[in-house]
Amino acid sequence: MVRFIPRPASRRCLAILCEFLAVVCFGAAVGAGDQPSMDGAAEKRSVLFDAPLVLFKIDGHRAFMLKPPESQGKGPKPWVWYAPTLLADREEAWISPGERHAWVFERLLAAGFHVVGVDVGESWGSPAGRAVYDKFFDALVDRFGFAPKAHLLAVSRGGLMAYNWAADHPKRVKKIGGIYPVVNFHEYPGRERVRRAYGLSEEQLRAEMAQHNPLDRIAGLAAARVPILHVQGDRDKAVPLQSHSAELARRYRALGGRAEIIVVPGKGHEVAPELWQEPRLVEFLVKGLRLEAAR
Repeated sequence: MVRFIPRPASRRCLAILCEFLAVVCFGAAVGAGDQPSMDGAAEKRSVLFDAPLVLFKIDGHRAFMLKPPESQGKGPKPWVWYAPTLLADREEAWISPGERHAWVFERLLAAGFHVVGVDVGESWGSPAGRAVYDKFFDALVDRFGFAPKAHLLAVSRGGLMAYNWAADHPKRVKKIGGIYPVVNFHEYPGRERVRRAYGLSEEQLRAEMAQHNPLDRIAGLAAARVPILHVQGDRDKAVPLQSHSAELARRYRALGGRAEIIVVPGKGHEVAPELWQEPRLVEFLVKGLRLEAAR
């Protein structure tokens, strides 16, 4: 019988091969469990926001991650989760976010935040969309080392997505900022689209309102002491101020929560600097970030 005795170099190669196989097998085991499947994770320079951009997929749903120019230390990464996210093959063709978001995104990135989002389509905050949000959160925290609490930033119908997920997981939320976010099915012209996205009849939607209407689901967020700040015009007909942001703030304060509404006179549901370039919204999200990074 001929016995092969590996030379030292061969042993090193064998060790490397065994380590590689172990990593591959571990990754396959993780993918086979409850972890969401991830594809891609290709990095390039964003043409919209002039920042490192990572594109990937979570269970087939497109996602993006913008990286800050400087790291905030060795701890968990602070992040802002934007909604709604509606992506395309080419970044220039993204519906949301787009050029109108550049002012606020650039300032959040400069402060040290990662800015992220996942495309769940026109889900309007439905349980199906929230299930993808759950997997997205797990991937960011478990695989990318993100902080266990997200700063949420919601615009228009993104309010339904952000607030409904936040109501499901109030202890996973640091703050909620918004620009005229939708938070009330009762007073919303797009209610029919909401109903279709949920797969419910009008009667079913009314019966299950407490399970799906953000305005009726904020008690847990107030108990968790999640601060809220919205920017909204007093001429908004698509998302009326009094029945959305103002009513949410009234109820939230009654529950012991902290909510502030910046009312912009004469502005409606529009892309205007007075709404989209509000320094106090950025300051609200950034406040305390540097203190946390220094710990």
